[in-house]
Amino acid sequence: MAARVDHLVTSGTFSLDGGTWDVDNNVWIVGDDSEAIVIDAAHDADAIAGALDGRRLLAIVSTHAHNDHIDAAPALASLTGAPVLLHGDDLPLWKHTHPDRAPDGELTDGQRFTVAGTSLTVLHTPGHAPGAVCLYAPELGTVFTGDTLFQGGPGATGRSFSDFPTIVDSIRDRLLTLPPETVVRTGHGDSTTIGAEAPHLEEWIARGH
Repeated sequence: MAARVDHLVTSGTFSLDGGTWDVDNNVWIVGDDSEAIVIDAAHDADAIAGALDGRRLLAIVSTHAHNDHIDAAPALASLTGAPVLLHGDDLPLWKHTHPDRAPDGELTDGQRFTVAGTSLTVLHTPGHAPGAVCLYAPELGTVFTGDTLFQGGPGATGRSFSDFPTIVDSIRDRLLTLPPETVVRTGHGDSTTIGAEAPHLEEWIARGH
């Protein structure tokens, strides 16, 4: 059976720079009936484990280390035995949430995962966070962008560890070069496509954050 994408929404809070906000997060599961990877273990390890429905979890891939994307990662790792993976540039952010538990491995630009015969490539896309990454799966016609690119524009860059010119460069150079029909599966909210977002690049730059 070919790999498919399953989608789960979990709810919790995002905290940084002294503020806390209620958020709904997209959790993406890529795999078949036997094995899978989880992209962003947000808020509820039991719900994510339930959605796996007995499948072997190969990895818990974190698109970045804001707490709402990693808060359930250690618990999910304990439940499944899967390693938690994060780009090394986001370790300072990770330690805000999990000071006593390090990730199990580092993500690197160009790294590839294979799950259910399908390849996903890590694209380092800093800006929203220093170690932010996206996962591109050409065979599925999709890219998982975390909080780098949303329907309507870039992720927020108004808080610590973020930078607006950097996120624009990442989107322009790493994401808008993908085929326009590529489905963008985001960390929050609705999906979009590369083709739908590409025409707005100059508008984002002019607007700034």
